[in-house]
Amino acid sequence: MEKIIINNGYLEYQINDLVEIINIKGKDVEKLLTKLIIITNHLNKNYLNKSNVDLSNYNFINNVLSHDHYYIKRFIKIGNYETGELNNLCDVKGIKVAHATIHKQPYHTGLTLIKPISDNIFLNKVVAASYAFNGFGKSIGLLQIDELGTIETNIALTSTLNVTKVASGMVEEILKENPEIGESTGTVNPIVLECNDGTLNKSRDMIVGHDDYVYCLNHFNNNFLQGDVGAGSGMICHGLKGGIGSSSRIIRIGDVEYHLAILVNSNFGESRARDFILKGKEMGPLIASNDELLEEKGSIVAVVATDAPLNERQIKRVLKRVEMGIARTGSYAGNGSGDVFIGFSTANRREHFNKEATSFALFLSDNNINPFFKACVDMTQEAIYNSMFFSHHLVGYHKEVKCLMEYHQLFDELLDGEIIWKKSGIN
Repeated sequence: MEKIIINNGYLEYQINDLVEIINIKGKDVEKLLTKLIIITNHLNKNYLNKSNVDLSNYNFINNVLSHDHYYIKRFIKIGNYETGELNNLCDVKGIKVAHATIHKQPYHTGLTLIKPISDNIFLNKVVAASYAFNGFGKSIGLLQIDELGTIETNIALTSTLNVTKVASGMVEEILKENPEIGESTGTVNPIVLECNDGTLNKSRDMIVGHDDYVYCLNHFNNNFLQGDVGAGSGMICHGLKGGIGSSSRIIRIGDVEYHLAILVNSNFGESRARDFILKGKEMGPLIASNDELLEEKGSIVAVVATDAPLNERQIKRVLKRVEMGIARTGSYAGNGSGDVFIGFSTANRREHFNKEATSFALFLSDNNINPFFKACVDMTQEAIYNSMFFSHHLVGYHKEVKCLMEYHQLFDELLDGEIIWKKSGIN
C-alpha cells in the first residue's frame, strides 16, 4: 500500500496489474490523481480502476474519460521561465521529431530524427554551431557546422556503431530529394550524433540503418514520446534508465516572445548513481549501494533550437551552458564521457543558391543574451530529468537497469505534475 498526501487530502493506492484507487478524501482530488498519474506513468497502467470511492462528483473525471490518452507536459519545475505549450523541442515552430525504436532481445536501440524546418533544409539552411565540452565521441558533420555556421540536413541521433549506416541512409534520401547535389552543386553534410548503448544493446550487430531513417521520415510529429525510445532505447543515466528527454522555455525581450528548446539523449553516469542530484536533493546515496563507486563513463548529446535571431557565435555561447545544466544533475564529465552539443536558429535562413553577392540579417544584441544562458541551464537540467522520468525498468543485453520512478517515495514532494489531456496518442 502506498499513500500520497497533499495538504489535508490523501489518496491510497495499490499497484498490481492495475493501479487501483481504494480511498480518497479531501478537496484536492484532481491534484491527487494528477500526482498518481505522474508517479505511475512508468508502469503504463490504467489509473482509473477504482473501488470504495465515488468520483462522480468531480467534473474533470468526465473530461478525462472522453480522451484516449494523456500527455505529461511536466514532471518537475526547474527555474522560473515559462515553458512552451508542449515543453519540448517542437515548441520552436517548424521542428518535428520521429523515433524508430527497437526493443527485442538482445536489441535495445534505435534512431531519433529531428527535422529542423518544414521545407527543404539543403536549399534553405539554418544558422548553427556545435560545441564539444568533452570530445570522446564519433559524431558526423560537426566540422562543417563550425566552419560554415549552418546545418543543411535533418539531425539524427543513434548508437555509436550505427553512425555510418544512418549517415549513409540519410545521404541516399537527400540525393533523391535534391538531384542537383553532385551535379550542379557540391556534396552534402549529414549530421549524426551518437551515444554508446553497448551495455543494454548487442551493438556489434549494427541493426539500425537506412530503413529506420526512412521510417522516421514518414512519422514526424510535433509531439513525441520521451524516455527509452528511439536513440534513447539503450541508454543509462546516473546508473538508472536514461534516454530521450526534452524541455523548452519562453523568453521575452521587450514586446517580442522567443522560444528556446532542447532535446537530449542521456547516457552519462552509467556506473555512478551515487552522484545523482534531483533538483538540489542528493538522491545518489539514497539509491546506490556502497559498491557502486566505479568511474564515470557514458555520454550525452544535445540539440538546442531557438526562433530567436542568434548568430553562430551566439549559438555556441548558449551551447556552452548546456554542460552547466548537466552538472546540476551530478555529472562531472568524466574522461570517457562524450558531451557533444549542436544548436541552430530558425531565424535568418541562408539560401544555398544565393542570388546576391551580399546578404543582410538582424541579430540579437549580446546585451540581451543572458536570459538565453539561464534558460539553457534550466531546460537542460529538466530535459535530463525527463529522460529518466519517462523511462522504464529494462532487462538489457549485459545488464538490468532500474528506472527513476521506482524510487518515487524518495522525491514525491519534488514533483510538479502538469498534464495535457489528448483525444489521440503521440508518436
